[in-house]
Amino acid sequence: MKKVLLLLLVVIAASCKNEAKKEVKKETVVEAKKETFPTELGKVFQAHGGIDAWRKAQVLSFNKGEEVHTTDLHSRKIVVNTPEYSLGFDGKEIWSLEEVEGSLKRDPAFYYNLYFYFYAMPFVLADEGIIYEKVADLVFEGTNYPGYKISYKANVGTSPDDNYIVYYNAKTYKMEWLAYTVTFKSKAPVDNYKMIKYNSWENVNGFILPKQITWYKKDGNDQLSATSKIVDFTMPLISQGKLADSFYEKPAK
Repeated sequence: MKKVLLLLLVVIAASCKNEAKKEVKKETVVEAKKETFPTELGKVFQAHGGIDAWRKAQVLSFNKGEEVHTTDLHSRKIVVNTPEYSLGFDGKEIWSLEEVEGSLKRDPAFYYNLYFYFYAMPFVLADEGIIYEKVADLVFEGTNYPGYKISYKANVGTSPDDNYIVYYNAKTYKMEWLAYTVTFKSKAPVDNYKMIKYNSWENVNGFILPKQITWYKKDGNDQLSATSKIVDFTMPLISQGKLADSFYEKPAK
């Protein structure tokens, strides 16, 4: 709880110093072309607030149920706090702590940054060490969604064999779908993609960030249908105020 209150104080102080813009920051295609990602993805980043503005931000926080996820956007240090358990990455080690014995039913090494990646879409697709490949459109209910496959160079991250495909609205360039593979346990490439529909977004200090996502499944004819797995994100915060390194360390029990 102390860490959550500290985060709120930092964000409030940063907000007083820098007035939050209500409108999404515009970014020219020329700026996007300076990057290593395709121009079309540059337009997707622009539709969500702009990659330049994103790289100036320091801290991202959101709630998933009782979990409070807080990330340093530059070091990728992370803390996930709940009343019953906490886990995170302090820059060197992944750690976990149970306030209630048996409450953490997830592998911290797999879970600590899982929802950060889902929530920080599409901006995490501009990380270093990424390879981009244009793929066939996703067709859903008569609408075509252009897509790009994202893979990683060897030894990038804990699961370099993971692949993502981002599908976006051809008119607005807003992200609509995410296809992804999970190789954490197998440590080998797989072709079985899981599908997430980004149902709704909200403006958070000029960034368009997800509010709700739903997992979809494919039938024998590759037709997509919604599952019962729906995640709502609440209490979004993004700030240029930096938190102390100690915020991400394992607390003393």
